[in-house]
Amino acid sequence: MSHEPSERDFKRRLTRQVKIGNVHVGGNAPVCLQSMTSTHTHDVDSTIAQINRLAAAGCDVVRVAVPDRKDTEALKEIVRQSPMPVVADVHFHFQRALEAIAAGVHKIRLNPGNIKDRKQVNEVIRACRDAGIPIRVGVNEGSIVERQDQQLRAAERENLAADRSNLVGLMVRKMEDYIRIFEENDFHDVVLAAKSPDPIIVIDAYRAISRRFDYPLHLGVTHAGPPETGRIRSIAALASLLAEGIGDTIRISYAADPIHEVEDGKELLCSLGLRPRTEPELIACPTCGRIEVDLFKLVTQIRTKLASLKTPIKVAVMGCVVNGPGEAEGADVAVFAGRGRGVIYVQGEQVRSVNEDQIVEALYDEARAFASRVERGEARLSRGEVSITPA
Repeated sequence: MSHEPSERDFKRRLTRQVKIGNVHVGGNAPVCLQSMTSTHTHDVDSTIAQINRLAAAGCDVVRVAVPDRKDTEALKEIVRQSPMPVVADVHFHFQRALEAIAAGVHKIRLNPGNIKDRKQVNEVIRACRDAGIPIRVGVNEGSIVERQDQQLRAAERENLAADRSNLVGLMVRKMEDYIRIFEENDFHDVVLAAKSPDPIIVIDAYRAISRRFDYPLHLGVTHAGPPETGRIRSIAALASLLAEGIGDTIRISYAADPIHEVEDGKELLCSLGLRPRTEPELIACPTCGRIEVDLFKLVTQIRTKLASLKTPIKVAVMGCVVNGPGEAEGADVAVFAGRGRGVIYVQGEQVRSVNEDQIVEALYDEARAFASRVERGEARLSRGEVSITPA
């Protein structure tokens, strides 16, 4: 069953559109969610197992590293088994790009910092044109400074040392130089990215690139770190840009299991109304001294139970009646818990009052029943229209 999209409507920057397998990126297409495998790509079974997990979590496009020939040799089978488009991440060796294209990947990622030879880039462009696949040009802070020409390298490092904000200008100039090769080849199936560990640099860089080019943009904060700190760094940049209408595809990068990248990226897009929810949304009140139940345990148990439902109902768990009613308005199913009991509401109407040890099962039963009614067309999601007055 399809559900209504969010009412939020950011005015998105209109870009060219490219196609990554069966996924459209740019133009009026939804913002696409990407991740990258952490397996050795030549280990086909492990790589496919991880790709399947990422797809089940909501990932739209997956990228794999291909540092060696044995990795590109595995791509044909990976592409055959993958439930979503596969992107080959190429650095240093343009031959890996040609091998990946021949294996049937759906997009190539090139780094201007380490594949610069004009003839090599031209060869990759020709191969991608023949295969009908796009190329992502990704400049990163870690590889943007010149490495071969020592005089130029010294000048660029001195410029950045004088003022770190000069990094944005350097990123844009390097991007312009590289994109000129593509435009001279009349090749426009391009996606752009400009990443840094610094969210302010990321925001400024993408703003500048969005003013300069009309290609779709792949948003991300590189080297963001573990989820505990990386999610703050990533969301600070990506949410700001997406709210300005900048960005056509995203990857949240963590030094962790990439499943967390997909979970957090999906929640970001859903929270901004850029992706429809396909599962329950759980909200809970902040903790304070008024709470008279074990709210932490309650929320954890309810979240686990709700994972089995595939309808985007909103469920609220509130520990007292001070702010609970206002915070829960708009929830389809809500519970106000205190003094060893929980009062359960369905779209503003009190339906049950149970002991604390029965709250989880009772709330889940009401959530499941309401979700079934929605799926049958007998009820509609609240969409913020519910008014709750506790008895």
